[in-house]
Amino acid sequence: MKTEILIIGAGKSATVLIQYLQSKAIENNWYIVLADGNEALAISKWNNAPNGHALGIDIENKEIRKKLIENATVVVSMLPPSLHFLVAQDCVKYGKSLFTASYVDENLKSLAKDIEQKKLLFLCEMGLDPGIDHMSAMQLIHSIQEKGGQIISFASHCGGLIAPESDNNPWHYKISWNANNIIMAGKSGALYLENKSHQKINYENLFENAPSIEVPGVGVLGYYPNRNSLSYISTYSLEPIQHFIRTTLRHPHFFLGWNAIVQLKFTDESLLHLKENTTIKDWIQLHLQKHQVENKYHLFIQNEIIKNQFEFLGFNSSTPIPANLNTSAAIVQWILENKWKLEASDKDMVVMMHEIEYTLHSKKYLVQSSMVQKGKNNVDTAMATTVGLPLAMGVCAYLEGAINISGLHIPTHPSIYEPILKSLAAKGIIFEESIQEIK
Repeated sequence: MKTEILIIGAGKSATVLIQYLQSKAIENNWYIVLADGNEALAISKWNNAPNGHALGIDIENKEIRKKLIENATVVVSMLPPSLHFLVAQDCVKYGKSLFTASYVDENLKSLAKDIEQKKLLFLCEMGLDPGIDHMSAMQLIHSIQEKGGQIISFASHCGGLIAPESDNNPWHYKISWNANNIIMAGKSGALYLENKSHQKINYENLFENAPSIEVPGVGVLGYYPNRNSLSYISTYSLEPIQHFIRTTLRHPHFFLGWNAIVQLKFTDESLLHLKENTTIKDWIQLHLQKHQVENKYHLFIQNEIIKNQFEFLGFNSSTPIPANLNTSAAIVQWILENKWKLEASDKDMVVMMHEIEYTLHSKKYLVQSSMVQKGKNNVDTAMATTVGLPLAMGVCAYLEGAINISGLHIPTHPSIYEPILKSLAAKGIIFEESIQEIK
């Protein structure tokens, strides 16, 4: 029986995944089916490669989904998280292993027993963040523990940024992945550990007074804490620990403008009823009045950086807003998709850094491990590379027998992360480490 890989989803982050699996399909005589809701997109991403074909699908159609999954050997889901569970349920039902870059949620956890009983592998969080962060962190953690070190502080920072040579707007940011994720980032607030105490930051305060770090070869970047860092303390087997945080990196100026966007409630998701041909300028005025934040708006734009950022977005523009946009969040997303668009020759940049403090033989040390990856253009982006490659490599390692565990997993086990990190290093995705004694 032939080996068939089903890839569902052909969006921005899937480009390098598709290309890598296409090359491996030729080497190993595998067959690939690439399916997406946008048939033209799937066909263009497939690009007439051998050993497979592309098609358009309605993923919510049970019969079509059943047929595709039943025929597959393994399934790769690049769908939005809300649609993963449809695919995951069918993978369990029809006995197929599943690979995805998305987080393990409560829905997936509810399938854990069935996944294990059927000896399937559901390998999740196999992208960049989450993904490469887990693998590189666990390799570092295990190496410190094997020496007898006691880890007392852990921080992991990651961000999709714009490369300096393509940085030409006052936000110092362009979109290299799902724009909706940028709009929704931080909505649930954040939880992390500081001085053994649980810290909680609400969405409204998440982007204020962002702390900063210096990344070798990049410079100073700001960061904000991700969702719930606390859940990963046990995942990484780091109890007891004094500090634990996972964060997202951005240029320091980004935080000034985005904090203003959040404070002014421009990411509000309540329904709007705008008149036909309402302009961006009209909407801004209506929005500020509705939320009673006119004074706050004028206070923010006294800051020259924020003023330039808002002007760049065209907040005084007479451009009509499309009639189908019925929330402020949707309008902001539409604006940003145009203004923060990667041009053909633009290069994005992915930056990751782990900072771990530990004690060993009565001395205290800090290890910093960083990775910087630049894209080639607006299609072969660093984001698509670092999200797609580890996921594709996980599929290959499984099909080739290098990964032979079953159950619901993220890549924290050496049998998963060792072969993947080795393959990533061969592609130039490597971490530079420095260790210093803390006096």
